Amino acid sequence: MTSTIALDNTSTRPVNVPYGELAALTRGPLILPDSDDYDEARAVYNAMIDRHPAAVLRCHDVADVVAGVRFARDHGLDLAVRGGGHNAAGLGVWDDALVLDLAPMRSTTVDPAAGTVRVDGGCTWGDVDHATVAFGMATPSGFLASTGVGGLTLGGGIGYLTRRFGLTVDNLLGADVVLADGSLVRADAQTHPDLFWALRGGGGNFGVVTSFTFRCHQIGDHGTVFAGPVLYDLADTREVMQWYRELQPSLPEELNGWIAVLTVPPVAPFPENLWGRKVCGIVWCYTGPLEKAEEVTAPVREFGSPLLVGLHEVPFNGLQQFFDGLYPSGLQWYWRSDFCTEISDAAIAVHEKYGALLPSGHSTMHMYPVGGAAARVPANATAFAHREGGWAAVIVGVDPDPANAETISAWAKAYWRELHPTAASGTYVNFLMNEGADRVRDSYGANYPRLASIKHRYDPDNLFHVNQNIPPDGSS
Repeated sequence: MTSTIALDNTSTRPVNVPYGELAALTRGPLILPDSDDYDEARAVYNAMIDRHPAAVLRCHDVADVVAGVRFARDHGLDLAVRGGGHNAAGLGVWDDALVLDLAPMRSTTVDPAAGTVRVDGGCTWGDVDHATVAFGMATPSGFLASTGVGGLTLGGGIGYLTRRFGLTVDNLLGADVVLADGSLVRADAQTHPDLFWALRGGGGNFGVVTSFTFRCHQIGDHGTVFAGPVLYDLADTREVMQWYRELQPSLPEELNGWIAVLTVPPVAPFPENLWGRKVCGIVWCYTGPLEKAEEVTAPVREFGSPLLVGLHEVPFNGLQQFFDGLYPSGLQWYWRSDFCTEISDAAIAVHEKYGALLPSGHSTMHMYPVGGAAARVPANATAFAHREGGWAAVIVGVDPDPANAETISAWAKAYWRELHPTAASGTYVNFLMNEGADRVRDSYGANYPRLASIKHRYDPDNLFHVNQNIPPDGSS
């Protein structure tokens, strides 16, 4: 193993870094640019990201994380932290940085009596669902099993269970955190409560979370829910969206549905006659007793003239995995997003226009509800500030071919520019690309000054800055 990295003379990064010393202190492998698996180690979910870190430490345990944080601090290195690697902007890696890859830390521990699950920082939601659904339980998460627990949680956590049980951060009971000085602390409502507040939506600004403890909830019948898509002709988009915007907030909180414009994938279980067709679709999930499923979901199954009604009984972890095969790691992604408190007629006109212009089979627009239980939490109770109800809207240009990267990006940007005037302030930090400090500030609203103050207390030198960054005390 090469023990030092000497960068070229134009670099402002430290030279002759003694990585051999770090390797001697850690149990996980330290991967350098001359390692055979370097390209694999630096790859993230979004293949549009092509960064070259100075080293990747695959952390075996908390001690490796502590050693990595101290090494980066002592040698003046940029430090990136990678969990699942799904971050939209690819902030789990950075050029010339030391990357702490938590992926080897994947254990889960369920306490059925207490209704909790303890989760290591490298887990994906597939790991968590596998552990909890066996006991008929789940904790609110997102929409893909392959998403990392750490990134989704620290940004807020919007998913199928949001209306009934709140955001992921609303179900976070505590976290173990390695701070910028290399110390390990427990953050919860009693210990380091200010740090605990900041972790619930403030992103990776405050430390490396090596484990999370979540509250779990009984869902469906022993973890089986009633869920699936209802698809409509794209020409019906206006009618469907006008109906949906009125109906969704009035539905029982056990029933959640996110709406999209999309292209029907050319795979089973979608009927072949719909493959490649552009549609307006809603994916519904009912988590109440299955004997009531047909009655409760009747209004959403029977509206209009659907092309497909695909609701059926499915284990919750099966629903969470539904899109993983359609969106594997290694596709090209470009994201733009906003919150919206209403779906206006003007917004619907934009969705109609750009739904017809979908540039690839993977490209899509989703609107995820942030209402019900999530909206009953005060905006200042956690760092996640968008508690006024409505939806988190995300536009993603996606394609497997790098040659199409500019096409899908241009579509997403144009779509967003026309839709943005209809949106509320700020956006969901988990959907941000590298869009600048003002967009980060706007995403936290009135909570931003408190976040900057807590950042100053726990990371005054901004060691953790490879993220949607909140500088200490708001300084630039």
